[in-house]
Amino acid sequence: MFTLLRVLDKQQGAVGSTELSKQLLSHGIELSERTVRYYLKLLDECGFTEVKGKRGRTITENGKEELNHAFVSERVNFVISKIDSLSFLTDFSVDTLKGNIVLNISFFHEKKLREALRIMAGIFDSPYAMSNRIIIEKGGGRIGDVIVPRGTVGIGTICSITLNGIFLKAGISVTSKYGGIIEVEDGNPRRFTSLISYEGSSVDPLEIFIKSGMTDVIGAIKQKSGKILASFREIPVVSINEAEKLRDKLSKKALGGRIIFGKPNQPLLDIPVGVDKVGVIVAGGLNPVAAVEESGISTVTHAMSTLYEYSELSSFNDAVSSFIYQ
Repeated sequence: MFTLLRVLDKQQGAVGSTELSKQLLSHGIELSERTVRYYLKLLDECGFTEVKGKRGRTITENGKEELNHAFVSERVNFVISKIDSLSFLTDFSVDTLKGNIVLNISFFHEKKLREALRIMAGIFDSPYAMSNRIIIEKGGGRIGDVIVPRGTVGIGTICSITLNGIFLKAGISVTSKYGGIIEVEDGNPRRFTSLISYEGSSVDPLEIFIKSGMTDVIGAIKQKSGKILASFREIPVVSINEAEKLRDKLSKKALGGRIIFGKPNQPLLDIPVGVDKVGVIVAGGLNPVAAVEESGISTVTHAMSTLYEYSELSSFNDAVSSFIYQ
C-alpha cells in the first residue's frame, strides 16, 4: 500500500491498475492487476486515493500526508529492500554501454539552475562522482517514471547502487552496509565521521547527510580536504580478484568514480567486516548535489529514484548545452 501511494504520487493524472502493476515491478513488487485493485480499494476506503472514472485513480491530499508521516513500520527496511530490488533489475553491460542503470533525481528551482550547474561542473570532473553522464529535464517533463514538478528542473545522476547490479551480473554479490561521510585530507580518505545503516532505515542516509549540511564536497575538490558522501559495502573474499578487474574495466569507461577495496577480513577505515568478507568504499553519486546544497541552493532529492537506459544519458557538458539552447 505504501509503495502504491509512492507510485501514484509521482504521476500526473489518474493511473489504472494495469499500469500500476507494471510500475510496481521497478520497486521489486510483482502483483496481479486483481490484487492491485484489491489494495487500491483499501486505499479508497482510507481516503488516500480516489477513483477518476475509467482513467484510474489519483492520490488524495490525505494520501500525500499519510505518505509523508505514516506507515513508519512498513518503511523500516524499505531502503535495503529497494537496493536489493534495483540491483537485480539493473541490466547494464559494461561492454556495450547499454542497459538500465539506477538514477538519483534532484529538483532545482529553475531560476537557480545556471548557478547549480556551475557548481556541479567541477564535481563531475572529479573521482567523487559516479559518472559525468546525466539527464536534464524541464518542469512537466519526465525522467524515467518520475515527473518533474512545474517551476523546477530535474537532473538525473547515476546512483552508486548501479555498481551493485553490475557486480551482481558478474557473479559478485554485494551487501550495502552503511551510507556515510568520509573525511578527506590531502586528497586521501582518512575516516568515516558519520554512518547510518541501510538495514532498518526508512530513508536513504545520503539524503539525510545532504540536508543536514554535514558535507564539504567543494573543500574536498578545491583544497583537497573536506567531507564527501560515500557508502560502505561488503563482498565475499573469494571474489576480490574479479571485483578488482571489474573496477579497472569500469574506470576505463569513466564509470564508478573512486572504488576502494580493503583487505580480507580486515577493517577498512576502521569499519569492521564480516567473516570471509572484504570491505568496499564507493563515492556517493549525490556528491554533485551535496555541493549545490553547500552553496545555499535548496534541492529536493530522491536517491535510487528510477531505472533508466544508460545510452540515453549525455555527458555533463553536452546535456547542459543541449538543455540551455533547446
